Amino acid sequence: MSIVSRSLSDQAFEVIRERILSARIPALAPIRQEALAEDLGISKIPLREALTRLEQSGLLRSLPNRGFFVPALSATEAEEVFALRLKLEPDAAADACLEADEARREAARSALRALESVDTGDKAGLATRNRSFHLSLVQSARHQVTAQLVERLHLLADRYVHKHLEPEGRYRRADDEHQRLLDAWLDRDTDRVRTLLRAHLQLTLDDLRVQLAAAGD
Repeated sequence: MSIVSRSLSDQAFEVIRERILSARIPALAPIRQEALAEDLGISKIPLREALTRLEQSGLLRSLPNRGFFVPALSATEAEEVFALRLKLEPDAAADACLEADEARREAARSALRALESVDTGDKAGLATRNRSFHLSLVQSARHQVTAQLVERLHLLADRYVHKHLEPEGRYRRADDEHQRLLDAWLDRDTDRVRTLLRAHLQLTLDDLRVQLAAAGD
């Protein structure tokens, strides 16, 4: 697969990210940069930039004399990431719904439509659009730092969201939860937004606990 046009680093980032989320790049195996650059049809400079961004996003790690590798899924990390999301995200979404203008309200509607349009077999695409929808609910002119922190947590959560969507039909339950959450957000019902989002995140974490325990992670 060769990459051409605009930012090679940006495109490499997206391609490698999809391979990580779909487990085409296995956990703990060192990434052979020369082979990967050749496969993508780019030089090592934009590849290195993409790998560095992926490390900053939490999808890769690096060690001296070992280079970059995909960290294994960790029940401990999942607990920490979702605990932080539970502390920040429900209040952030509740605050944001009160100040959202019509442009932001339409952006949230569009984000959910985009999520619902993804093919159910495209787990990486579902994880990406899921993140976009959730982030559309916390965008705020008054709480930009909080929104940035929530976005960082979502990047760390991406592989776990991908894992959560593995069981057949799970996306259907998530679709219903997302629609009810959006309806409450558009109604500016802050208490219901908090309640629904906390329940949604907690249920995802509960599912992940079972999945990661079964997988021995």
